[in-house]
Amino acid sequence: MASDRPNFLLIMSDQHNPRILGCAGDPIVRTPNLDRLAGGGVTLNRNYCATPLCVPSRMAFVTGQHPNDLRIWTNGGSLPSATPTFAHSLSLAGYETVLCGRMHFVGADQRHGFEKRLVGDVSGAMTGSPLPREMFEGVWNRAGCGQSSGALLENAVGPGKATYEIYDEDVTKRACDMLAGWGSGAERPFCMVVGFLLPHNPYVCSPDLFDEYMDRLPIRPDWETIEENSAVQALKASRTMESITPEMARRSRAAYYGLVTTLDRNVGRILDALDAAGLRETTATMYTSDHGDLCGEHGLWCKDSFYDGSVRVPTIWSRPGVFGEGTTIEQATSLVDVAPTVTDLAGAESLPNVRGASLRSLLTGEEASAPPPPVFAETYANTQRPARMVRRGAWKLCHYHGCEQPQLFNLETDPEERCDLGGDDRHAAIRDELHALVLDGWDGGWIERCTEETAMTRRAAQQAPEGVAEVWDFPIGGNRRTE
Repeated sequence: MASDRPNFLLIMSDQHNPRILGCAGDPIVRTPNLDRLAGGGVTLNRNYCATPLCVPSRMAFVTGQHPNDLRIWTNGGSLPSATPTFAHSLSLAGYETVLCGRMHFVGADQRHGFEKRLVGDVSGAMTGSPLPREMFEGVWNRAGCGQSSGALLENAVGPGKATYEIYDEDVTKRACDMLAGWGSGAERPFCMVVGFLLPHNPYVCSPDLFDEYMDRLPIRPDWETIEENSAVQALKASRTMESITPEMARRSRAAYYGLVTTLDRNVGRILDALDAAGLRETTATMYTSDHGDLCGEHGLWCKDSFYDGSVRVPTIWSRPGVFGEGTTIEQATSLVDVAPTVTDLAGAESLPNVRGASLRSLLTGEEASAPPPPVFAETYANTQRPARMVRRGAWKLCHYHGCEQPQLFNLETDPEERCDLGGDDRHAAIRDELHALVLDGWDGGWIERCTEETAMTRRAAQQAPEGVAEVWDFPIGGNRRTE
């Protein structure tokens, strides 16, 4: 296999806060496998998702386009089968393309260019599915997988096991088996995307990890209150965040840390399988997540926020002898850069209408041919109005449709985003410049009208055919609580 046509192993988790990693400086969480990957690779320390919500983020990831281009802003959005993904491009270039696990495709098309699908999804494909079963079987409160204060209730959080962990176990096994087969002699270069559900809530983890992190995590004081604009206040109010008690937050944070360690163990098994198959040297490996989880930052939990804990994602690339080793990149980048990076490294045909840029020069240490572009993200959170963010250099500006004043942060001097400079006239020049940039080609009113007009079409597209095969057939009796 030619060294200039690498294999690809792309691992994407769900809802991983970029700060909760040992290699990101967290002194408590145990993530030895991701730390090992970072030690031998390139960490993109300021990588952002295209939107802090599962479906639109993942569709941007596979296409290299913004949600605004795809007209997908919510978890009900369905990617048209005719829209090219990097899987289509690599397949045409002779790669064996495999999706193993989560990608949250909505509707009957559960491949979108992937030649094979191992372990079907648990949502998206399930809309209209004949499977009548409840994933949490009444053992755990279903609100535990949501975004309101209900996700932190006592009967939704704690020690035990929830179906998401069982799903990831299946995904890990199938991925390892696939790598072992390729190690015996692959006829073509491969690209396997491994999709995990963890550390997405419900905040439920094994008793040993729950007890460990309950003991080790300090009781965290309330996040310092800042004066927030009306849009952020409305988001908090709609999710009843003020009802979360310190004990609810402590238990949920302990379980989340446990889920991150559980995820890390699964990543470790896959990396070990890659090594055992003799494929590490010829494979470009990447770890990332579709969005973060605020875990109490700014009084918020879960996602759908432009604060870094939600919209920034951990991202590590590794290929021994080709990519930098133990390198950290502080330039702002985006998940929409993954598709053009993969097609570039593979020598495959570029995708049309791609918004991202190849990261080859950052990964290999080559001199960049152009200055870094600004990075954008969007959200149309449930019960909220459309919003868009831009990150350029040290500055982040967040525009909320219908809200006159944007948020403005200098992340070099204020990395925890505690000082909103949006109303400070001393920064009017950079605020007005970035505000014009974030609104260029983007119209929140049009997004609201577009979403209303296409709602019926999307509902029809989401219906899964009778007897759909690519839905994970989860086991009965897998959920359990530990008292």
